[in-house]
Amino acid sequence: MEVLPEQVWRRRAAEHAAAVEQLTADRLARRVAGLRHPVDDFLWEYYAFRPAQLARWHPGPGVALEGAADRAGWTSYAQAGGTAYLDVPAFLARRGRTVEFVRDLVSATLSRPGRFGCFGLHEWAMVYRAGEEELRLGREGTDAVVESHTITCSHHDAFRFFTPEAAGRNTLSPTREGQRDLEQPGCLHAAMDVYKWCFKLAPAVPSELTLDAFLLARDVRELDMRAAPYDLRELGYAPVRIETAEGKAEYVAAQRGFTTRSNALRRRLLAVLDTLAEDGAREQLAAPGSAQTSW
Repeated sequence: MEVLPEQVWRRRAAEHAAAVEQLTADRLARRVAGLRHPVDDFLWEYYAFRPAQLARWHPGPGVALEGAADRAGWTSYAQAGGTAYLDVPAFLARRGRTVEFVRDLVSATLSRPGRFGCFGLHEWAMVYRAGEEELRLGREGTDAVVESHTITCSHHDAFRFFTPEAAGRNTLSPTREGQRDLEQPGCLHAAMDVYKWCFKLAPAVPSELTLDAFLLARDVRELDMRAAPYDLRELGYAPVRIETAEGKAEYVAAQRGFTTRSNALRRRLLAVLDTLAEDGAREQLAAPGSAQTSW
């Protein structure tokens, strides 16, 4: 186990907190003013991970923090002589099933090629033949775009918000139970979900990885809304007109870039989950039922 001197890890923790503070300042200011941003606030409201939680730095497995007596009582941490570290057996006892699910899901996603023919139509399907919203092409124009395309949404958490009329037009029927069978790296929602899996497995996932996943999710959300049927030009978001050949090409180019970024994050996350599994097995062999240190 690597032991980080106190001045080293406290500097890393402070730098991480400062970066998160800068990224979340607008969100906190809006909360104070009672305002809401339809693009930037999505990650906080949908995924329910607060800025203060994102700002808390964790080193992940295999790293001990010297002089970290102040972490006594932190969930899934253990201490030995003022040195704090992730208590892997305790974490796996609490979140082992989630670790196994995410590990299987991430591995399955990485094993598949990305598909790039959806053009963000999931957002259009969510308002198909629905109420009167501020739509860029109006109601009839929006419905016509849906009707002129083949919808191939593979992500359950997008598909479940389709209107009933749009759900029947999807070529797939994604379910929570079948998520591991359909998830593919070209999906924008799957890219954003890398952030979800990272924070759901805190404090076992290094905070640098979680923050990188947040940055990807934020960029993906912007494309998701720019390619959506809503008119967000007053907020400074130029539309990606996926109803045109040029817009489709722009969308796919961005989608391919996000696939490269999300797969790199998936590999990093999978390495962490593999380390957890190895450390857990090693602890069981060394002292079944205990959480003794091994450094």
